[in-house]
Amino acid sequence: MDMFEGNLKKYSPLADRMRANTLGEFVGQEHLIYRNSFLVRAIENDSMGSCIFWGPPGCGKTTIANIIASTCNGIFKKLNAVSSGVGDAKAIIDEAKVNLELYGTKTYLLLDECHRWSKAQSDCVLEAIEKGYITFIGSTTENPYISMTRAIVSRCKVFEFKPLSVKDEILAINRALKDKTRGLGNLDVEISEEDIKFLAYNCSGDLRSCFNALEFAVTTTPPNKDGKIVIDKQTIIDCLQKGNIALDENTSYDILSAFCKSLRGSDTDAAIFYCQKLLLSGYDPCIIARRLIAHASEDIGMADSNALLIAISALTSCEKLGLPECNLTLTHAIIYICEAEKSNSVYLAMNSARSDAELYKNARVPNHLKNHPTGYNDGHGAYKYPHDFGGYCKQQYLPDELKDKRYYIPKENGREKGLIRKKDKYNK
Repeated sequence: MDMFEGNLKKYSPLADRMRANTLGEFVGQEHLIYRNSFLVRAIENDSMGSCIFWGPPGCGKTTIANIIASTCNGIFKKLNAVSSGVGDAKAIIDEAKVNLELYGTKTYLLLDECHRWSKAQSDCVLEAIEKGYITFIGSTTENPYISMTRAIVSRCKVFEFKPLSVKDEILAINRALKDKTRGLGNLDVEISEEDIKFLAYNCSGDLRSCFNALEFAVTTTPPNKDGKIVIDKQTIIDCLQKGNIALDENTSYDILSAFCKSLRGSDTDAAIFYCQKLLLSGYDPCIIARRLIAHASEDIGMADSNALLIAISALTSCEKLGLPECNLTLTHAIIYICEAEKSNSVYLAMNSARSDAELYKNARVPNHLKNHPTGYNDGHGAYKYPHDFGGYCKQQYLPDELKDKRYYIPKENGREKGLIRKKDKYNK
């Protein structure tokens, strides 16, 4: 490293300085990075093929790409899909082809934000990937199966990255505070474990955001009379860039609990308020949408089955559109679920049936319902095809031990009101 490179590294952001250089330093993504995993074997054996790293910001996609570049024997080129075009890619491919033919040297092309490339731009690398002139490594925050051309995706192995856990972020923060070469170890920083956890939790799995907030807090806080840089919770709140409300873990769970109980209690205004409070804190809207789906069956169920469809639509909106657009759909679904008639008959039926399924483990299927009925006569006769009897006919479906059991009992709410099952009508 020359003097100029040293200066660049010295003044680069903490997130860049603390970027892992080896797999041993890498934090998170335990589902991909573990002993003898496919990705680890490919990197260690210099056999990495074309791939796409897909996941949220700050979860380690570019870091893994850099580790591949430093570990594997080859030339590493980097482009950003926002600022590069077909000409840039073709120049790299031409050079890569020459290096492969003359020297047997592989070229790795990392394309950041690869979903931003148009079809024409993507097509220019297809042949190079297929013939092995380059090893393509795409990095994207968008679902590649939707946002990228199928031709590119079909030639790559897709690795899905996940947001870092609070535990992973706490580990990374402590490393940065102690590291005297790349981190903040040369400064006398004082920050409590509770405030470190608070910082980690409010960065929602984005380590880059976490490092940026930490560095901003340290560099903007003057030392006290003892020379210590004291970082407290308010300092962290001031330096957090995500959301304008900072919550600790317990408070966020309390608000989510209040949100769920407001849905069940049909308090539309309270549910909308708690939803917006969670979103302003940086909460993942998909988590809120998944709760709506659960409540649509647990608290509304057969009283208004449309609630389930609207809740699923809200989750689709969160996944496909993201904030701020999906906020409208979430609010729409919240209002519908709060205003809908309530019934927990589905929830009660499920629990009751599950309890009996566990209790009567050896209950036998009636002979006439079996896929291959035996000659054994259990007193029920042959199977009756309901459509031969106008759509319904009386026969036993439950095992003998449970033949008179009822799990689903309609309530007098919404569309369930007055609902009488056909078997009850015919059995009278």
